[in-house]
Amino acid sequence: MSKHAFLPELRKELDDAITYGTQRKSLTLARRGLRLALAAKQPGEIEYFKAQLQIIKKDFAAAIDHLDRAIELNPCDGAAYNDRALCMIELGIIDGSMPFFDRGIAVEPDYATIHHNKGWLLNNTGRHTEAICCFRKALELEPDRAVTYDNLADAQLNLGDRKGALVSYRKVLALLKPGECRSIRKQIRICIEGLEGGTK
Repeated sequence: MSKHAFLPELRKELDDAITYGTQRKSLTLARRGLRLALAAKQPGEIEYFKAQLQIIKKDFAAAIDHLDRAIELNPCDGAAYNDRALCMIELGIIDGSMPFFDRGIAVEPDYATIHHNKGWLLNNTGRHTEAICCFRKALELEPDRAVTYDNLADAQLNLGDRKGALVSYRKVLALLKPGECRSIRKQIRICIEGLEGGTK
């Protein structure tokens, strides 16, 4: 969780909602964050939560404008660099996004999400071994990140490590909250069944 945030718990809840929740819940949380930031007169946070609303609406160019202002106002906010990189990726600007992950890590090295997302990009660009290092760092910082174990399993599969992927997928199921993420649980169970069949 970003330690340079005015509302770190709300940011974490919003991040979880965007990753595993619904658009409705994400919008509710982003609007609450914006209201609280406005009431507290926190300009960097105001820009950050305005950016979140644009991300949820998929207006990534507008989100980047707000994130640039958030970074200018709070240059130590790793989450703002992270989200800017993700918006660039959504706009197809892959090569230019990595420096924003790296800048975010430089200013906030103990923020697990940015290590995770850098790993996600590395994995999706064929740099699987480097991706695994990033996922491991994210898990060192935040051991209960189900989404990171999910992505770690994918990177392990890309390197042919079926047993490692099986362990990681099982960890995802153990960490997901009961009754939530049913479609994700189903997909992971299918992956586990396939891997168990191939490792006997």
